Amino acid sequence: MSVRTVLQLGDPGLRELAKRVDDPAAPGIRALAADLADTLAFWREKTGYGRGIAAPQIGVNWRVIFLKLPGDDPWPLVNPEITWRSTEKIVVWDACLSFLSIFMQVERHREIKVCYQDLNGQHCEVLAGEERNLSELLQHEIDHLDGILAVDRITDIKTLCTREEFEKRYRAASPYAK
Repeated sequence: MSVRTVLQLGDPGLRELAKRVDDPAAPGIRALAADLADTLAFWREKTGYGRGIAAPQIGVNWRVIFLKLPGDDPWPLVNPEITWRSTEKIVVWDACLSFLSIFMQVERHREIKVCYQDLNGQHCEVLAGEERNLSELLQHEIDHLDGILAVDRITDIKTLCTREEFEKRYRAASPYAK
């Protein structure tokens, strides 16, 4: 479809609560998923970053996220909802296509269960853990649907750093390592 503009930190659209999708199989939702895929692929190619994107990041206020993990098939999730969270938490490095010049450490649940619908409206469920950093990625993207950004979850302001410092000091031990 097309590469869309990614809203940047400070845009009020990133703080809105996204609306539930009534018909995940609607042509407009399929087109949205294609735009999310194209936009994510563009940024991944341009920057080396980007494993997921949420519809609000391109100015569309629907509960849709799109993931593309290296080596995996594209994965659109409609109306994703976290239905269970482990009590154990982890601290991870986080960044966002909406503020790719800054990184920070955030706290996330080690494991979560997510219920969602696919583009055919089929109800699905996934138990996500640290494997492939799926738990933290899903939490990050679902937060976007609730108007929550990684900067809202920073564990310590002292972990806030520029992309250049992250690259130099921390990337090799992160999920972004090539």
